[in-house]
This record gives sequence, C-alpha cells and structure tokens, in this order.
Amino acid sequence: MTVTETDRVRRWVEQAVLGLGLCPFAGEPWHSGRVRLAVATGRTEKALLAELQAEISLLDQAAAEEIETTLLLVPHLLLKFADYTRFLGLAEELLEREGWAGDYQLASFHPAYQFEGTRPADAENLTNRSPCPLLHVLRESSVSRAVASHPDPEQIFSANMATVRGLSAERRQEIFGPQSPG
Repeated sequence: MTVTETDRVRRWVEQAVLGLGLCPFAGEPWHSGRVRLAVATGRTEKALLAELQAEISLLDQAAAEEIETTLLLVPHLLLKFADYTRFLGLAEELLEREGWAGDYQLASFHPAYQFEGTRPADAENLTNRSPCPLLHVLRESSVSRAVASHPDPEQIFSANMATVRGLSAERRQEIFGPQSPG
C-alpha cells in the first residue's frame, strides 16, 4: 500500500498535534470529522491561490458543525521555507481582498519551519513542522471561542516548546520523521 501525503498528515495530526497536545483545541473537531483535508494539485502559485480561495469559499458556505477548519496540503509547491513564508503574504492579501479578514485566519506549518531567532536544528521549530507545506484555514469565531474556554491560552506556546524539547531524539524521529532535529 502506498502512503500518501494525506496519510502522512493524518499521522502527524494524530501523533504530534493531538498526541503531544500541541493544540488543545484540535481534538474535538478532528474526532468528530469536521477537519477537512484537501490536497492542492496546482503547480503554480497562481493556481494555489485559486485553490486556497475555493477552499475558503467552501468553508464560508458550510456550517462549522459540518466543516470547522481546513488543512490545505501543498505537496508540489513552496517546498523552500522562504518561498512558503513569501506565499503566506499573498494568502493574507487574498483574505483582505475577498473580505475574509476577521472571519478567517491562516496558521502555518512546513517541513522546514523555523521561528525567527532560532536555528534550523532547534527543537522548538518542531511545533510547526509538518510532513508537507500546509495552509491551515481557521474560523476566527472558532479560535475566539477556543481561546476563551482555555484557562491560560498564553502558556500554550511555551508549554509546546517545553514538550518538544523534552522529547528524546528517538521519539522526535518517530513522530516528526527525518526533519526532526537530533
């Protein structure tokens, strides 16, 4: 059986995002089937922007009880982190242009994700490293509700950093694969 990008992303969500508790808000929509996984097929940034626009339109027309959020997998483009971060600016412009800013936001995940001020091999980068480039489209209303329901949302980021730093090299490799720092 061939392992697809979708399979790899599902495994990553289950083992890293949910398994390590990196997003305390992800479990309920994931387990209730309200996270849409879509694979971008376009081979140009223009085509990818059109696919992102179509995905946000679909999310905009669906009730949150049907589709809470979308993970758009980008297996053929934006493989360099610098290209990905530049594209995020175009994606944010799309949200503004279409009047979706304030209703939707993007979270970013990439195999070579690197926070500003870190080195590529720093473990904390793992919190946003994924099997392939991802554009995570979130409903602002869902994010607001989730943050309001959390006892200390400000500590999530630092707790995630501590979690990934505390993993053994073997466990990092098991969960994050070859891109994981030793």
